[in-house]
Amino acid sequence: MKPIITAFDWVPPFAQGQVRDLRVRWALEEVEQPYDVVYLAQGEQKHAAHRDRQPFGQVPTYQHGDLALFESGAIVMHIAEVHGGLLPVDRAGRARAIEWMFAALNTIEPPITDLAIAGIFEADKPWSKPRIPAIRARIGERLRELSDRLGAQAWLDGNIFTAGDLLMAAVLRSVAGDGLIEEHDNLAAYVQRAEARPAFRRALDAQMAGFTGKAPPTFAAWLEKQQQQQEQTA
Repeated sequence: MKPIITAFDWVPPFAQGQVRDLRVRWALEEVEQPYDVVYLAQGEQKHAAHRDRQPFGQVPTYQHGDLALFESGAIVMHIAEVHGGLLPVDRAGRARAIEWMFAALNTIEPPITDLAIAGIFEADKPWSKPRIPAIRARIGERLRELSDRLGAQAWLDGNIFTAGDLLMAAVLRSVAGDGLIEEHDNLAAYVQRAEARPAFRRALDAQMAGFTGKAPPTFAAWLEKQQQQQEQTA
């Protein structure tokens, strides 16, 4: 039985390649775990059927047998723990990789999310534009600190790519091309190395295929099929 994840069948162009199911796809590709995708049309994520999986009405979700998970960070960590390749085998290295997973999601990502809210989702609000310089300054500070720590290393803990790098690169690439990452040559190169990984390319291609009409049926069609199968076995 393959894991099943949920994703959108369409998002606006600015969000394509950034929706967080990409992180889960990437992790699954890194560990060479095949998976299936259930696609949601816009609005279906708020329906009761999906909220049974994700109480906040978001994607992605992950289901494998009786285990159902939400939150991309938790899903990536589960994948890394179950499969070899994304967490070092030694206890100290594993702890440091997890540390960087939390740093990506708790320290680096929040001000980047604030920038997206102010600059895109609430751009029409009177308070948004005045907030942007301060938000960019906070992001800049965090990126300078991250750049200093990364130094000349290939990855955050040396020469080994871990789940910490996967989440950190996924977060950083959301502002790549905006001038913030490009202020630090080592961070720009770090993101480029991550994006050059074959597993990332496969994950990105798979997500983009879902926005071009080449994806499997939507969540509604999948749910109807599941109900039909249950009726046949009842």
